[in-house]
Amino acid sequence: MIGIIDYDRGNLRSVEKALLKLGYSAKVLESPDELMDTKGIILPGVGAFADAMAALEEKGWIEPLIRYACSGKPFLGICLGMQVLFEVGEEHGEHKGLGLLPGRVVRFPVGRKVPHMGWNTLYQEKPCRLLQGIPDEAFFYFVHSYYVLSEEQEILAGTSDYGVLFPALVGRDTVWGAQFHPEKSSPWGLKLLENFGKWVNEDATISGH
Repeated sequence: MIGIIDYDRGNLRSVEKALLKLGYSAKVLESPDELMDTKGIILPGVGAFADAMAALEEKGWIEPLIRYACSGKPFLGICLGMQVLFEVGEEHGEHKGLGLLPGRVVRFPVGRKVPHMGWNTLYQEKPCRLLQGIPDEAFFYFVHSYYVLSEEQEILAGTSDYGVLFPALVGRDTVWGAQFHPEKSSPWGLKLLENFGKWVNEDATISGH
C-alpha cells in the first residue's frame, strides 16, 4: 500500500485517485501510526514552507517521516512536499526543513511573475527509475513561487526553466521529490506515478537510479 500523508497542506484526494486509477492500493494517512502498514509514501503539499513544517510538527509527523526516509522504503514529495525535504526554506524568513536532501528553497528572482503556474518542459539530467518510459522534454504542470538551490548535482534528475534553470525532479537513494504535480500532468505525470507504484511494489522492470 502507498500512504499519502495528511497534514492539511496537500492535494490528497487527487493523488489518491490517480494512484487508484493506475491500479495501486493507496490510502490517506491521518496518523504516523499508520506508516507501518505502507510500502511507500507520498508527501503532497501546497502553500507556504513555514506553515507546512508547522503543520507537520503539530501533527507529529516530522520524526516519523525522517525515520521512514532512513528505512529504505520509497518516499516521494510533491511540490511543497518536495521543498520541505530540503534543509532550509526562505519564505517569510528562514525555516528549518526535514533535512533529507541538501539545499535551500528560495524565491524566484525579481522580474519573474509568481507563482510560476502552468505547463513547462522537464529536461532529464540523468537516468532515473521515476522517468522510465517518459521522453525528454515532456511537459508537466507546475504551481510554485519558490525553487530549490543545491550544490549537490548528483541529486538532480530533472530541471525546468522559468528565467532560471531550477530543479524539477530530485532525489537520492529512496527519497525523491517532484516540483511539479504529477497527478495534474497526464499522461506523463500518471506515468511517473505508475513508475513510483512499480518501485513501491518492487517490480522487476524498474531498475536502479
